[in-house]
Amino acid sequence: MAISRQRKQDVVAEYGEWIQRSRALIVTEYTGLTVKQLDELRAKVREVGGEFHIVKNTLGRLALKQANYPVADQMFEGSTAVTFAFTDAPATAKVVSEYARTSDLLKIKGGYLGPDLMTAEQVKALADLPPLPVMRAQLLGTILAPASKLVRTLAEPARSLAAVLQAYADRDKAEEVAPVAA
Repeated sequence: MAISRQRKQDVVAEYGEWIQRSRALIVTEYTGLTVKQLDELRAKVREVGGEFHIVKNTLGRLALKQANYPVADQMFEGSTAVTFAFTDAPATAKVVSEYARTSDLLKIKGGYLGPDLMTAEQVKALADLPPLPVMRAQLLGTILAPASKLVRTLAEPARSLAAVLQAYADRDKAEEVAPVAA
């Protein structure tokens, strides 16, 4: 059943809006997946802040061209689905990669990180990155490490002086308790 020109324009506009909101796009081939399996994958992708949509190849290419993204025609052949990573690109890529690894029916064709084209191997490498909260914690730890080391270095002389004074105080107490034999 053919769709009207207006409906096609609406679909391209919707794809374009999703592309603009996405941090990454993962293009897959889903031949043979059942509706139940597609719904399961959609739910997993939704949990990490993304969306999984089956797209019409010609309309997907057109939306990418309108968004000034490079278009790799081989990614838009056959049955095509695009995963839009709206919040956390590595987490979304991990969900799709894990599903593709466990199912022979879902194949990663490639993707986009921002407007940059990625191969299937690069999508899998993106999936191996830690999730955004972990990356933020690692970055914060790296930034704070020199400051905490500086604080420890500055505090060390005072700590040493306090230890020496405590040792003198302990020695004086010991002398008071034990009378000196003459």
